[in-house]
Amino acid sequence: MKKLFSLLAIAGMLVFGGANVYAQDETTPAAEQVSQADDNSVTATQASADEPEDVPIHKAIKTKFIEGGAGFMACVLIALILGLAVCIERIIYLGLSYTNKDKLLFDLKEELSNGKGIEDAKVYLENKRGPLASIFYQGLLRYTDGSKENIAEVENAIVSYGAVEMGKLEKGVTWINLFISLSPMLGFMGTVIGMIGAFDAIEQAGDISASVVAGGIKVALITTVAGLIAAMILQVFCNLILSMIESLTNDMEDASISFVDLLIKK
Repeated sequence: MKKLFSLLAIAGMLVFGGANVYAQDETTPAAEQVSQADDNSVTATQASADEPEDVPIHKAIKTKFIEGGAGFMACVLIALILGLAVCIERIIYLGLSYTNKDKLLFDLKEELSNGKGIEDAKVYLENKRGPLASIFYQGLLRYTDGSKENIAEVENAIVSYGAVEMGKLEKGVTWINLFISLSPMLGFMGTVIGMIGAFDAIEQAGDISASVVAGGIKVALITTVAGLIAAMILQVFCNLILSMIESLTNDMEDASISFVDLLIKK
């Protein structure tokens, strides 16, 4: 912001300086015009020298963290860290839960068509990882003779255990939503406390001036920004996790239908 004001000031001086030179009488000596231009260039050079140097981003963040108040900024940071920890755990779990449903169904079809029977198919599913293999295994545990009643029992087992696997997939999402809501709340609380501090300063000084209230307002705005940034970061990860859960759910439903059809054909 200081750079912007400096550039605007330089541009304004150059514009007004050029307008003054242009408005001068044609009889003005050339040496005087050169002197005016030299003065403008010296002023521009001094303004450029007064510009603050670029601060590394990690130092700028550290400075803002201290200016925002260690208490509330630390609370926002803890909420962000805990939320990211849950997000990373969920992403790893969901990634390991993915199964190639087409390959799994093909292997099951091969197991059943080669005369190895249901027991060998159960052993195959026990050695596979992921919710699909667990659901299919629960279905095979109820499979006996392939009658309509038995197939209905298998379908009920698949639906019931599918709900259990869905609960495992969605585990932790509630905590992520909690940290998403908590982060801006902590920021807004810092805002309120900062404004209270600003009004206390006004009361003690007995005067409303920018220098009196600037400190409290600055703390209020920094904590608000920190809370909103933390919430936005966690929201991105939460949407990624929800999309992964949706993809796994669609695979589970599609594969379960194909699995029941495979048992009916057998």
